[in-house]
Amino acid sequence: MAAPLLVIAAGGTGGHMFPAQALAELMLTRGWRVKLSTDARGARYTQNFPREVEIEQVGSGTFARGGLSARALAPARIGCGIVAAVTRMMRDRPAVVVGFGGYPSIPALAAATILKLPRMIHEQNGVLGRVNALFARRVHAVACGTWPTELPSGVEAIHTGNPVRRSVLDRSGAAYIPPGDYPMSVLVIGGSQGARILSDVVPPAIAGLPAALRRQVRVSHQAREEDVQRVSTYYSDEGIDADVQTFFADLPTRMSEAQLVICRSGASTIADLSVIGRPSVLVPFAAAAADHQTANARGLVGAGAAIMFPESRFHVETLTEQVALVLGNSDGAMRMAHAARGAGVPDAAERLAGVVERLAEGQKEPDS
Repeated sequence: MAAPLLVIAAGGTGGHMFPAQALAELMLTRGWRVKLSTDARGARYTQNFPREVEIEQVGSGTFARGGLSARALAPARIGCGIVAAVTRMMRDRPAVVVGFGGYPSIPALAAATILKLPRMIHEQNGVLGRVNALFARRVHAVACGTWPTELPSGVEAIHTGNPVRRSVLDRSGAAYIPPGDYPMSVLVIGGSQGARILSDVVPPAIAGLPAALRRQVRVSHQAREEDVQRVSTYYSDEGIDADVQTFFADLPTRMSEAQLVICRSGASTIADLSVIGRPSVLVPFAAAAADHQTANARGLVGAGAAIMFPESRFHVETLTEQVALVLGNSDGAMRMAHAARGAGVPDAAERLAGVVERLAEGQKEPDS
């Protein structure tokens, strides 16, 4: 008897792809076959997916990016993607289809709806994304990574947490070394595309630390490609030891070694921080849909694990003050680290896999 097939559909950002990868890794160990349905942008994040996962690039489009002509063509591209997905699913008959959000998840979820296959969505953020909101009443289960999540009226959800990749889970429980009179690591990350505001504010904020503290700081800074040279030059001119790159392949290791993380508050970043357990300064992306990054940050801030700055109040002097407070108070930093760990859901992938397997056992078509 053939192993059951899980089709995972996810959009082209790390926020969608990382939890999709975590579920794929676990379902393979449970004897399932796994296919990933994504677009060309999403395919860039598949280098660390298990090789057993079959990658299917689908035709899709977005109304959120691109010029007028690209947006005008989006419905046709999505329609072609749905037809192709229906054809594949009629042949393969997946046991369950799971959407992780993003426009590239539309074809697979729409095809599963047309064919009345068991299907669900996972929302990583504290507010449903556009695509997940579209399908929330058309699926058999809604799983949420951030709790509570704002949901449409009448929609119920299951809190699973946000699954993290095996490389992150392997760092769960890694001992936190509190700040002290020795080299200290500060990790600066701005999501999958980097963040210009972090490149503008963080370097001078680090440079503004008291001299004795600044000498101890080592920085790992993710920057946009166009910002790498100027950020590297600034740190070098200020005598600060810094590694500036567009992407850190060893991000879980760097996070586990950090005394402080300064970052956006995307759902995957929040999940990584809480599973590994590290103090953080969070700067929600102001243009995020429905301000969902602020919603994501509230849990860690409320637990005493993080300091949050809206972009409008993220200034050099105030950041210098907060970094100095964290790195100058080992007991306080340790409490923040423990609070972050306490807010984590390290078994999120297992929880989500349980929902998948229950659906495969015979969930009926919803009334809606």
